[in-house]
Amino acid sequence: MFLPYMPDVARCELSLRELNQMWQLIESSAKMNCPAEARLLLPAMVATRAGFAHLEQALIANLVQEKVNQVLANLGTQARYAIDILVRNLFERTADVGFLATDADLCTFVADFGDDSDHDHHRASLDAARRRLAAYRDKYTVYDEILLLDTGGRVLVQADMTTPVARSLDPLLAATLAADGYVETFRATDLRPAKSRALVYSHRMRDPRSGAVVGVLCLCFNFEQEMDAIFSAYRDPSHRANMLLLDADNRVVSSADPLWIPTGVRVPVNTGGAARPLLFGGREYLVQTFGCNDYQGYPGPTGWKAQLMVPLDLAFRDSGADVIQGADAQLVQGLLSHAQAFSPPLHELMTAVTRTTRTIGRIVWNGKVTSHGDGNGNGSGGNNSRLNTILDQISGTGARSDALFSRSIRDLYQTVLAASISQAELTSQLLVDMLDRNLYERANDCRWWALTAQLRRGLAEGGGDDAIKTVLVHINRLYTVYARLFVYDRQGRIVAATGAGPLPCTHVDADTLGRVCALRSELDHHVERFAPSALYGGAPTFIYHAAIRHPEQAANVVGGIGVVFDAGPELANMLHSGVAGRRNMHAYFITPERQVLASTDAAHPPGATLALPATQLAALLAAADRNGRSSGALMMEHDGQYVIAACSRAAGYRDFRTGAGVEQPVLALLLESFGPVRDARELAALGAQAVQVEPMEGAEAAGSGTGTGTGTDYAIFHAGGALMALPARAIQEAVPFTRVQRAPGNHRARVGMLDMAPGGGSKQFVWVFDLALLATGRAAVITDNSQVMLVKFGAGTIGLVVDDLHSVQQFSSDALTASPMGVGAQALAPRLIKANGGHLLIEEIDLERLALRLRA
Repeated sequence: MFLPYMPDVARCELSLRELNQMWQLIESSAKMNCPAEARLLLPAMVATRAGFAHLEQALIANLVQEKVNQVLANLGTQARYAIDILVRNLFERTADVGFLATDADLCTFVADFGDDSDHDHHRASLDAARRRLAAYRDKYTVYDEILLLDTGGRVLVQADMTTPVARSLDPLLAATLAADGYVETFRATDLRPAKSRALVYSHRMRDPRSGAVVGVLCLCFNFEQEMDAIFSAYRDPSHRANMLLLDADNRVVSSADPLWIPTGVRVPVNTGGAARPLLFGGREYLVQTFGCNDYQGYPGPTGWKAQLMVPLDLAFRDSGADVIQGADAQLVQGLLSHAQAFSPPLHELMTAVTRTTRTIGRIVWNGKVTSHGDGNGNGSGGNNSRLNTILDQISGTGARSDALFSRSIRDLYQTVLAASISQAELTSQLLVDMLDRNLYERANDCRWWALTAQLRRGLAEGGGDDAIKTVLVHINRLYTVYARLFVYDRQGRIVAATGAGPLPCTHVDADTLGRVCALRSELDHHVERFAPSALYGGAPTFIYHAAIRHPEQAANVVGGIGVVFDAGPELANMLHSGVAGRRNMHAYFITPERQVLASTDAAHPPGATLALPATQLAALLAAADRNGRSSGALMMEHDGQYVIAACSRAAGYRDFRTGAGVEQPVLALLLESFGPVRDARELAALGAQAVQVEPMEGAEAAGSGTGTGTGTDYAIFHAGGALMALPARAIQEAVPFTRVQRAPGNHRARVGMLDMAPGGGSKQFVWVFDLALLATGRAAVITDNSQVMLVKFGAGTIGLVVDDLHSVQQFSSDALTASPMGVGAQALAPRLIKANGGHLLIEEIDLERLALRLRA
């Protein structure tokens, strides 16, 4: 169902079908032109063609599946992070309304509003309340309106005078007056007459003297502005997909592109992440949907979900940048060698293609061996010539098949890696965004709480330590992200504090006190650099400070408030939410100097220095600059592993980080490991390409053919890391090592035995020996890809394990030379075959010496 939307995969499928037809033609040609000579090859050719047909189906299915998975993964990441960001933001609103509803000045204003007959005093009180609301809104810029109402619904004061409201009849007032905590309302309301809907957090207010309920506080969250910011940050940059916020009935609450999908319509959802198209508005879409997860016990608005929808006809148009192109070839090969770990289907395809390619090579090699003629280069006439033509066709078509499959597997590999890189980069961006949004709230909180009347009066007048502590305890109960709150006087003495256990110190340090006392206005704050603090049990954290000013003399600083962020669990929670369910991925918050603020890696606790070379970090940041974004990603080696690394700079949120030098620079780093780094020898063995072998120029040879010249045909193969050869007349055939039954005997080179007539009535076993061990003294690394050559040995036959088969070539006697290493009866290769203009030397195994070695 997806293939029609993937033109690149469709083109690949067409090419594979053409190759399949070519194999059929070769098979038919062999049957017609040399049926007797080809009779032994035909079963293998039929099996090979069937194998390629199966590979074709598997390759196309995997290409389609991986492309679909990549799209769904990207959509899912965006949807999950969008709802997570929103819920964390709204949690802070629930704490804000609970605290501001207890503000003594505002509560007193509401309680006394109807009792003041002095109009001048009433006007001054009203102006003071309006300024206080405006000051709050200036610090918490997420609110576009704040209202105070009495129990009858009369609006006493509001922050936004452009949309005046005299009275409200909204039922949320009665619900709020009856509730012990906050009430969350999202719909149309007469509290915001200029808007079609509003997100309002309300809380009842009490007279600070009598405790009687006297009114209601309403905080109106700037919902549209916040959703625009989320859409801008997490929607697909190409705008092929639309990002939506849905309610419990799956109706659109907010749309990144309302002209495409408007608010209010019901859309299909995909909460299970199924890879199936969904129909909406006469068009098929891939869809990912994620609901709210609790944060600090706050569940989010009931039933709200974030959803991404991309039309099928647009989903696969752009595969993204080629992440392999231009990358270090050894790095790419090393990553690919771990395909089994990060993409089992990719590994299975690679293994199957390798197996089939080796089968083709073995067919051709065996065919060339059996057509060597009388051993003197004299073939048996035209039949051998026709057979060699068929073999050359098999070899050429096999090479084309291998190239096409290799190119397609590269595309599949590219798709898998691109998905990992894209998700890592997006996750690192989310993490710094989440951190900045969190610290934005911390900076706001300390500045606002510094304006609390009880704190200002308590420090200005002295003797109010108990009242100050009561306020701090109430705040800390609402704002659970703080480990400790503390207030100190002009001399730096801590007069009151919250937190478990006794206070570990009595004064703030002189440098901090000086910086707080030097803050110019109530809009300024000071944050200590991330470092161990006695106020946080000796662990590192951020501590935010604001100056507390005299209630009548704003220029006079009487002390300060410090808020100790519970950095350990809070930062770890952010990081773990980013990498949840991601195998072998670690996330870090670090400084540009690589100091760890938090991590999911136990080897790098807070305060440690990340073992990432500065050059690699610089390369990541340079990649971000090239992208024109705050984030970048690269493939690299790190700590003995192949990794995908992504890094993002904290760029700020709203007015947070706009003041240079106030906030400490922070980076989010993602490292996804794929497997240990391979050494050069391992990579060479894994990715060994067939070495081209050509006879010496001027030598009397027939080149790559067999049985047509005056030289000797040699069967060439790989063993012990070298090219070796045996006269072709000594070889019966080659078979896959998988047919060998492991059975070590009394000879150290014996590895097992092989039935030469599998499936037949009578068993014909031969012993199989490790040629590399016999020739070099070092045992071969035997795998399922190893081959066994059946060699005529006197009146019998033995099997020799080799790494791989190469070719059958004809060389004249002029190409032979004595081996400098072949002196002595123990050497198995007394002669070398010179090829490629003398630049390549092939060791010729001497069968008589091999017999002596085996008898020994």
